[in-house]
Amino acid sequence: MFTDVNGLKIHYDFNGKIGADTPVLYTHGAGNSHHSWVNQLSANIEGYVQIALDLPGHGVSEGPGFKSIDDYTDFIKSFVDALGISNFVIVGNSMGGAISQTFALKYQNYLKGMILIGTGAKLRVKKEILEGALRGESYANKAYSNITDYELVKEAEKDFYKTSPQVRHDDFYACDNFDVMDKISKIDVPTLIICGKDDELTPVKYSEYLHSKIENSELKIIPEAGHMVMWEKPKEVNEAITKFVTNL
Repeated sequence: MFTDVNGLKIHYDFNGKIGADTPVLYTHGAGNSHHSWVNQLSANIEGYVQIALDLPGHGVSEGPGFKSIDDYTDFIKSFVDALGISNFVIVGNSMGGAISQTFALKYQNYLKGMILIGTGAKLRVKKEILEGALRGESYANKAYSNITDYELVKEAEKDFYKTSPQVRHDDFYACDNFDVMDKISKIDVPTLIICGKDDELTPVKYSEYLHSKIENSELKIIPEAGHMVMWEKPKEVNEAITKFVTNL
């Protein structure tokens, strides 16, 4: 499915009835696409419509992407306005988590809840990763637990080349300049924080910090999973999401 957002043809997938069910909006990480969330969209949550989009320049959406989390956040507002949805639950992994936090700080009245997966209130990126992204290098080896099956990683990463090296670099640049550590305690929406115990990119301490600063939050650490916990442990993640949203 496609919709026009600020003159761009933006792709999204969904499971449920837009306009009738309560929306759950999934926002992917740097260089990724809606493919990050296929295991969530395959599970029904009664009374909820689950929506996962390709941000501009990602997957099959048009556009060059952005170089700041604020710009992505404002784009999400334009996207939900285009779909005519509000009072929704925003879900974000990694960069998507940075977008979700910023959205909660800027547009809190839109939100019923928030789910942060493998993210932090500050996301520094090493210089070699920024430079490597421009060369088309993948960092999938750091995004999964050491015990995660290689075939699962291949399936999870199959959309990698749909996003250009420049867009991936700009995503990492946006992450590197993201820091809401001094603002995070202002978030006042119910929040679920999920982290893979083996996450190297955004270690458990990042999620523990979020939990300590967001008053109305709960923390779930999932064993034998890394940064892409929603791929590695979809059953556990889906159960946590379902329990959280149905109790809002």
